[in-house]
Amino acid sequence: MEKKILECVPNFSEGRDMGIIGQITGAIESVEGVRLLDVDP
Repeated sequence: MEKKILECVPNFSEGRDMGIIGQITGAIESVEGVRLLDVDP
């Protein structure tokens, strides 16, 4: 099966609250086959 690449650039208005940013990135990273490339708080 051919692998597909999908780029997604979400925008969350949480400022620099690293606790919330950590929860969001943790949820993203928990999805099998998904790779989080960058976080810019």
